[in-house]
Amino acid sequence: MNLEKPMISVIVPVYNTEAYLARCLDSLLAQTYPRLEILLIDDASTDGSGRICEAYAAGDGRLRVSHFPANRGPSAARNEGIRRAEGEFISFVDADDHVEPDLLEKLYTSLSESKADISICGADGISLNSGNPAVFSGKEAVRCLARGMPFNLVPWGKLYCADLVKSCLFDERIFYSEDLLFLYGVLQRAGRVSYLPDPLYHYVNREESQVHSGVSDRKCTALFVHDRICKDASVRFPEVLPDFQQIALDTNTRMAMLAMETELPRRRLLGYLKQLRKNTRRHISLKALMRCHEKKVAAAALLLCSGEIPFYGTAVIYKHIKHWRKR
Repeated sequence: MNLEKPMISVIVPVYNTEAYLARCLDSLLAQTYPRLEILLIDDASTDGSGRICEAYAAGDGRLRVSHFPANRGPSAARNEGIRRAEGEFISFVDADDHVEPDLLEKLYTSLSESKADISICGADGISLNSGNPAVFSGKEAVRCLARGMPFNLVPWGKLYCADLVKSCLFDERIFYSEDLLFLYGVLQRAGRVSYLPDPLYHYVNREESQVHSGVSDRKCTALFVHDRICKDASVRFPEVLPDFQQIALDTNTRMAMLAMETELPRRRLLGYLKQLRKNTRRHISLKALMRCHEKKVAAAALLLCSGEIPFYGTAVIYKHIKHWRKR
């Protein structure tokens, strides 16, 4: 009976998620979908994550583990899983998250009934305007991606035809916002995309995750993502270019604020702010500012656009005021 359904390959990049990994793997092993393989790509974890992967693989033949000798980042880890995947369909799950037992069953049913190339579900733990079940063309799905509704900007919580993913690998030079670049490419190649709002994926917003970590050269590779997408969207999807620009502004301002909280020499800090200022100037527009969901993001983008020194000075004053009010 199981042979009647195609294999699904679930790719889990693993890096220092010891406290969350068992829950993630338990939720995958509990899937009601009958045919799956789980590919664990340990990206040179320095905690006990690698040992947990091996222990689970020893107890269940559906799991396969690969270990990187050195940390290569999430794009390389996912690509390794894609290359090793034997399934007709591929899904991604982050090692610190967990899923409902019927995640893959419902995603596969939605995809097959809609004759789609990609199916997407809802998620909790992340802000979404979930909407109603729908089927989109690939181009319509790109517009949804730009507007952040009804689905999110990350690869998890989705089921893809394997051939589609293998034709659109992650860019391993990108270490932040690589998700957005991947989805921008893969959605364009899709004929149909099905969506069901059921919150089948549980996202864990960790304080120690990369999203909340300070600024770094790796993190600044996100600026190349903004440039590439906005340049392409200006030709292919001009109607949602301001939405992609808004994503750039939001990312830049949040990274700038994280930079102010990072213990860095002043010269290096100003160097990062200069990069963010230049990228902000490339993508700022009135329409993009009007699409900012928070007024403080629009205000911070304008301040950053005016120069790294004014932004730095204002942020320092704000930090002192905030500290004084807590006393």
